[in-house]
Amino acid sequence: MDGRDLVRAVKDIGSERGRRAWRAAWRHRRADAVGLRRGAERARVPGLLTGTEPRPGGGVLRFARSELLVRVTVGGAVFWGWDGAVPTPSYAVVGDGPEPDPRAVLEPDTGGGWRVVSERVTVAVSRHGAVEVRTPGGTVLRREAPPRWWEPVPAALAGEAAVGAGSASGGTHPTANAAGAGAGGLGAGRGPGGRWVQRSEVAADARFFGLGGRAAGPRLREGAYRLWNTDPKGGFGPGVDPLYLTMPVQMVVADAGTHLVFHDNSWDGRVVLREGEEGAGSGADRLGSSELRMEGGPLRCWVLVGTPARVLQGWSGLTGAAAVPPEWALGYQHARWGFGSAAEVRRVVEGYASRGLALSAVHLDIDHYDGHRVFTVDEAAFPDLPGLAGELREQGVRLVSIVDPAVKAGDAVHVSGLAVGAEGAFVRDARGEEVRGEVWPGECAYPDFTDPAVREWWGGLYEERLAQGFAGFWHDMNEPVSFAPFGDATLPRSARHAMDGAGGDHREGHNVYALGMARAGWEGLVRLRPAERPFLFSRSGWAGMQRYGGTWSGDVETSWEGLRASLALVLGLGLCGVPYSGPDVGGFGGSPSPELYVRWLQLGAYLPLFRTHSAIWAGRREPWEFGPEVARQAAEVMAERERLRPYFVTLAHLARRTGAPYVRPLWWGATEDRRLRDCEDAFLLGDALLVAPVLECGADRRAVRLPRGRWYDTATGAAYEGPGQILLDAPQGRIPVLARAGSLLPVRSAGGGGGGVALEAWAPARGRTGGGVVIRDPGPGFEAGSVERYTVRWAGDEVVVETEAGDSVEGVTVRGL
Repeated sequence: MDGRDLVRAVKDIGSERGRRAWRAAWRHRRADAVGLRRGAERARVPGLLTGTEPRPGGGVLRFARSELLVRVTVGGAVFWGWDGAVPTPSYAVVGDGPEPDPRAVLEPDTGGGWRVVSERVTVAVSRHGAVEVRTPGGTVLRREAPPRWWEPVPAALAGEAAVGAGSASGGTHPTANAAGAGAGGLGAGRGPGGRWVQRSEVAADARFFGLGGRAAGPRLREGAYRLWNTDPKGGFGPGVDPLYLTMPVQMVVADAGTHLVFHDNSWDGRVVLREGEEGAGSGADRLGSSELRMEGGPLRCWVLVGTPARVLQGWSGLTGAAAVPPEWALGYQHARWGFGSAAEVRRVVEGYASRGLALSAVHLDIDHYDGHRVFTVDEAAFPDLPGLAGELREQGVRLVSIVDPAVKAGDAVHVSGLAVGAEGAFVRDARGEEVRGEVWPGECAYPDFTDPAVREWWGGLYEERLAQGFAGFWHDMNEPVSFAPFGDATLPRSARHAMDGAGGDHREGHNVYALGMARAGWEGLVRLRPAERPFLFSRSGWAGMQRYGGTWSGDVETSWEGLRASLALVLGLGLCGVPYSGPDVGGFGGSPSPELYVRWLQLGAYLPLFRTHSAIWAGRREPWEFGPEVARQAAEVMAERERLRPYFVTLAHLARRTGAPYVRPLWWGATEDRRLRDCEDAFLLGDALLVAPVLECGADRRAVRLPRGRWYDTATGAAYEGPGQILLDAPQGRIPVLARAGSLLPVRSAGGGGGGVALEAWAPARGRTGGGVVIRDPGPGFEAGSVERYTVRWAGDEVVVETEAGDSVEGVTVRGL
């Protein structure tokens, strides 16, 4: 128990909920003491190469104590797995994964090693088991040292193994805060089962990004990053790690090229990053490194190489295309924990309507439930929820419901879950008893979302939500959380999970718990309303969660640090394949100053999920609550978001088709520019816009670093040439937004004609052409929408816009002339 745990424990013991949380925490600790016992271990490395066996896409390399499968797949994705680890089944990879590349060849390499050669990438394996990923020209992008395992051994060998493990660790022994090997779950039979460590080297100039939602970043500095989805409690800023959504996905950007690496293992782990240093001409470069330490599970890895766009397109193909939110979910949304009544919801909605502020949705938090119990309604506070939903829908406003996974013991949902399968729908401990935790409703049980029957049952429960008139859903508390005055505020690590038939415990099931919940909700909603694509976003998740919707920041603190963390989260998640996300505008738990509120609103207006939200004890988030000047500034910000909504629709469909996030780092199209790799306070919105939010208190100007090309200030029309840095005015009423020369954007038409979409073009530089694509909303269903391609060019002294067929387009607003 550390100091923070002690303070929390003393505070909680004074309430009935706190005393119940104490009891639950002790139960969990006792369960782990019984269910997790670590015996003696011994260290193991692969040893020397003894033989090879060619297979489609690569082959198997056998070492004295291990074997390695290497495969290059169609499209260039590289897979390798140690000791029988294969690509599927996997919670991240869709279907059976990509097919092996029939043209890839296994052949001898220098130094007694072997290599798999393909068109886009070469994978070389040394005779000791080191793995190198190389470009076709031979440049090394990544080098994985031979791995090391710590495995349990039979009791007869325990004494000898304990000595061997201790002497072999040599200071690289991974942290051991939980028992090591157990039932492997989805990875059973495809890995050694024990703890392992893998150290990698990258170029000295490389920069690291990703690892899920991280408050510090988006560039990840030197340090340790834990892979364990965690509710940090009390809000978070840049110094808090881990957060709600972690995943072992790294994007690495260097002069030699970009690559994404994914270690497909959901166990608790830790990534230790060390940035490289160049030798200033001496040649004595210090390479960058990444050390991954996992508490168990298979050692299997995917690597994708190429430009950022190609890498994320390959990642999308590997883990699934991103869900496209309904068109209305790309507008402004208002949430609050503590509306308290239908009358208050109507009052807030009327406040937006009377001021002409576009509002797409209102989100109801746990206070609309009866006793905080999921899939219920407080009939006294919300006597006719379907009527309220219908009334709001007529005004163009949807209702969105929170959904928590914890089910109050003994209520109707719990009783129905007990009838699922042979043992019921809920997680049990190693003795077969139902695991209970303390959450908002009181003593709760937890559905096991790694069981297909449980997912089907849970998905059917959303019928009640749809009948209440809800149009969308946000999953909360699904790390999962069990209130605890000390220790880890989640389920005991020994808790048992189905792991889709393979069996396993919470050490393996924890990080994929929310992913399973999202899948259950998504598939249930598709069954219940097959003609409408669902709107669902989740606080926690794992690799591949984009298939079922998006995410949001969670309880980001109300501060300028929280504002900066909000941007870091969205950028980092996008590079991990989750394109739809956004923060709680204004922060969750405090009362923002008028200046901070406006700056946060300005940032949020250019992020995919544009939502204000606050705690029941926090300050208001309605614009008019901050005074007339802030209300005027907020109205301009929200009007611009509404004007750009067709552009967000296009970006959403492009994200599904290509894997490219809506929000991209400045280096997206210019990875060779090292200065852009270190720029974390601005971003690209699609290909057309560069957004430079104000992230410092009192600032009314800010420096903006430009990628190459011409850029127009959308407020003044002034043109600037990149690459380089400029200084722009940023009064409280606006932030710098620049448009790329030659770009074309779909925007909301003033008159509502043409399907509500008009075209806006920015003049290309003389002698250059530009263009863009438009995908109009195809309706509420799953239609892909047709792609319209346009060219922007000079014709004499005029800028003309033409279709792909060469037809001139009339009525286009051309700016930058």
